[in-house]
Amino acid sequence: MHDTTVSPTERAERGFTRLRAEWERLDRIDRYMCGEHDGPYTPRTATEEYKLLAKRAISNWLPLLVKTPSQAMAVDGYRRSTDGADGPGLSEETPAEWRVWQDQRMDSRQTPVHRAALTYGQSFVTVLPDPANPDRPVIRGVSPRMLYASYDDPAADALPLWALQVETVPDGEGVETRAWLYDATHVHDFYVGGKAGPRLLDSRPHGFTVCPVVRFAPDLDLEGRVTGVVEPMIPIQDRVNQTVFDLLVSQTFGSFKVRTISGMAPEFRRGPDTGEILYDRDGRPEVVPIQADASRFLVAPDADTKFSQLDETPLSGFLDAIELATKHLAALSQLPPMYLGVGSLTNLSAEAMAATEEQVLALCSTVVGGEPDPRAEVLWKDAESRSLSQTADALGKAVQMLQVPPRAMRSRIPGVTARDVEEWAQIQEADDPGLRMADRMASAVVAVEPAGARVAYGDRRSRRGALAGSGAHWGPGRGPGPGPVVAG
Repeated sequence: MHDTTVSPTERAERGFTRLRAEWERLDRIDRYMCGEHDGPYTPRTATEEYKLLAKRAISNWLPLLVKTPSQAMAVDGYRRSTDGADGPGLSEETPAEWRVWQDQRMDSRQTPVHRAALTYGQSFVTVLPDPANPDRPVIRGVSPRMLYASYDDPAADALPLWALQVETVPDGEGVETRAWLYDATHVHDFYVGGKAGPRLLDSRPHGFTVCPVVRFAPDLDLEGRVTGVVEPMIPIQDRVNQTVFDLLVSQTFGSFKVRTISGMAPEFRRGPDTGEILYDRDGRPEVVPIQADASRFLVAPDADTKFSQLDETPLSGFLDAIELATKHLAALSQLPPMYLGVGSLTNLSAEAMAATEEQVLALCSTVVGGEPDPRAEVLWKDAESRSLSQTADALGKAVQMLQVPPRAMRSRIPGVTARDVEEWAQIQEADDPGLRMADRMASAVVAVEPAGARVAYGDRRSRRGALAGSGAHWGPGRGPGPGPVVAG
């Protein structure tokens, strides 16, 4: 319920306070997504070599957990329901709100919205009239780091009571930033973050009766809490980094055999003139290195001298630990292990957010002056890889064996868009001899009808219906059968 007793300034103060309380957690998620991880454990006496290995040990798997499912989450169609004489059906014309969706380039801009929802647990989209053209909606995706939304029931409400969006994250305490407060009727411009509190600049109506902010939340529980795929995986990501660091240390300092000699005094360098032992800058005698290779034998004058070697450190244990950690990442994130390098993709998040996409298009319909359709549905892009021949064979069998209308199968062809399907329908109608004859007969009917008996002839389907109502009927073929041309 919209509470009118709370002023916009109080809401702006409350929203900014709650948004600021979330920044530490959200910034940590953003930092890990960008590869800025907490470093692996190193001793205090670590040398520069160890510190370099610690930097190289960062293996950022987290973006893969977001990008892989988001690639299968793409809306590429929209259908409005319509009730005709034969009952519920599907409209054949391109809806105005879908044209807005494409004009706003949401075919490509929806991907960052989905990725933010998977990363943080939620993301937002605002739909507002264009100030320069109020009949044109403007759709913008917003990160949860920039927007706080207040709900009466966060688990069940489709739209918030109000929402506060900031332009940027302030650099420090007391630094002001531009903000916008959206409620059920107005957009309020503010400066927030200053020591004096929010400063109201302007208020203007946005033309809706609801807050024009839509939340994308793929994992929402009954208490309204959201969970992204990144935050639960951070401990496992740290474990992977630590294991990779230990692997690099062992690989750098212990992955080779070490040969040893006991019971034999080393040979020292001597001066060519004096024959005395030479010393380095630290006062230690300079040892002549032993030349050991495949073409040489090592011999010692003393019978008690022993030659031996120290084995290299096995690296298989580190590799197994890394593989196990990636399997844990795959299991907890519900991502097939093959995507982590260790099937087909089951996309549950797209289904969970289908209603959200429909809410965005419903708001667009309101802006363009249409009536939102509660039974309209979005069409998700088929991300499964199939050959065209397999698809054509399956669709052909569905038409022949299951009696599915051929026209209904066109949208299921890979790579075909809703615009392609509409264009094919127009081409088919243009090539239909029965419809061409209907055009000629409709023209004849219009020419001889009295002025008071005229009917409006629109497209070819309406002409066919008008001819049927005038007494002309359609015979066994596609053309009209015998019957009077003009009904009395």
